[in-house]
Amino acid sequence: MAKKPTSFFICRVCHTRYPKWTGRCDHCGEWNTLEEEKTSATPRRTPLNKAGRLTTARLDGKAQPPERIDTGMAELNRVLGSGLVPGSAVLVGGDPGIGKSTLMLQMTCALARGQQSVLYVSGEEAIDQIRLRAQRLELDRSPSTVNALELAASINVADISATLEERRVHRVVVIDSIQTMWHEDVASAPGSVSQVKHCAFELIRLAKTLGFVLVIIGHVTKEGALAGPRVLEHMVDAVLYFEGDRGHQFRILRAAKNRFGATDEIGVFAMTDVGLREVPNPSALFLAERHGNIAGSAVFAGLEGTRPVLLEVQVLLSAKAGDGGARRAVIGWDSSRLSMILAVLEARCGLKLGSMDVHLNVTGGLKITEPAADLAVAAALISAATGQPTAANAAYFGEVGLSGEIRQVAQTEQRLKEIGKLGFQYAVLPRHVGNANTRPKPPKGLIIQETGHLSDLVAQFAPKANDASS
Repeated sequence: MAKKPTSFFICRVCHTRYPKWTGRCDHCGEWNTLEEEKTSATPRRTPLNKAGRLTTARLDGKAQPPERIDTGMAELNRVLGSGLVPGSAVLVGGDPGIGKSTLMLQMTCALARGQQSVLYVSGEEAIDQIRLRAQRLELDRSPSTVNALELAASINVADISATLEERRVHRVVVIDSIQTMWHEDVASAPGSVSQVKHCAFELIRLAKTLGFVLVIIGHVTKEGALAGPRVLEHMVDAVLYFEGDRGHQFRILRAAKNRFGATDEIGVFAMTDVGLREVPNPSALFLAERHGNIAGSAVFAGLEGTRPVLLEVQVLLSAKAGDGGARRAVIGWDSSRLSMILAVLEARCGLKLGSMDVHLNVTGGLKITEPAADLAVAAALISAATGQPTAANAAYFGEVGLSGEIRQVAQTEQRLKEIGKLGFQYAVLPRHVGNANTRPKPPKGLIIQETGHLSDLVAQFAPKANDASS
């Protein structure tokens, strides 16, 4: 006799199960994350004499690279690793209003223009709303594109599955969004842990069986993580995050997981009145409004994945307000790393900046995570302290140690090529250590200035640096 339906509560953050609801999860410490999940009956077990047998293979067999579908968007192809792979599942997450649906609608129109059969299923908008957005974005609505792109508005996974199994013509299917999908066999509301898990499993199973590309849009929590069960990220083949500050026009698409490509590539887009525009040369765009004759500004030659990007680092120093501690306001960089650079400048170079409010901003809305930005930040701080601008045609990169030494960083030649490509004349970088044959070769016309210690950088701003330290 089958057991009666039972229920338990599961934490949507760490998936710990509880027999009854509690306000706080004892395992992860989060509040109000427990959601009810019901089980109907004891699962049936297949007898061993009727179970199938695994087909095994040797490791040294031939493996062909996967087929790729061109998305029609070069920046998206870069992040995915040359395009979409048939039978794969891709999860795209991002903050509300950042442009996830816009990106997917532009991608589906580009795929349809390339004669790929596409189905766009929305659980959040009606079909007329999608049409109005396509009209506002001035997307291609020629007969060939319209015939290859189909729209549907539904939250019922059973209806979606039945349509896909019956027709079997779609090469790409977009679900917007997984938190709105509903599975009739699960007794909970859309967006719950159990609903998201079961709906995603059913859709991914269909994608693997029928061989179409499944692209799922997912919501994120206030902490920036994908909402729903963590197992959702394990189920899919690629996890992409669409990031950016809504106060800036730039958007960054990066991969947190990719079974068919690298996770160190980024795609850069600019949000305009007619949707997202690809930015093939982000360095030129980030530096378009830079004024080289202002103190407190320095150009950083950074890397986003394997793509070199030049950014402007701005610093503003002001007298401390009030009787409390000095303020450190940082946008786009690590505030603890700024404190370290300030301490090194004071202890090793004699610059007294501890009693001043420091405001640091990385222009363009990007967030820098690599330590190679230390030298550019130090240059901007010294420039702001002395009132003397850095050279308008110079770019900086290098890591700063606690003794003030400048340490080497990776991908030096790639950074130098990007600096030379944008017309800069000087590159300030760490002093080369090692054999002459391994010395990086700068592009023609670029002058390298090697720096071994922060005191050497401070000396370039003399005699004003001495005045600031007194």
